[in-house]
Amino acid sequence: MSRICKFTGKRPHTANKVSHSNIKTKKRQLPNLQTKRIWWPEGNRYVRLRLSTRAMRTLRKRSLDTWAREVGIDLTKH
Repeated sequence: MSRICKFTGKRPHTANKVSHSNIKTKKRQLPNLQTKRIWWPEGNRYVRLRLSTRAMRTLRKRSLDTWAREVGIDLTKH
């Protein structure tokens, strides 16, 4: 499973890890993704999604169905 949030599109980034002697090595910065069961009222069931914590906060304000339609996610497959 890829480390990408389905709603916000957050994905891993690369950055430099800088030591005390200023030696730079590459590192990956992973998004904070969580697997959550969210109640989907229109489908009358739970949906298991892998979301970033920012998307979870946004889902408190917006409905799951309207946001999924805007992003283009088919919730019947989850």
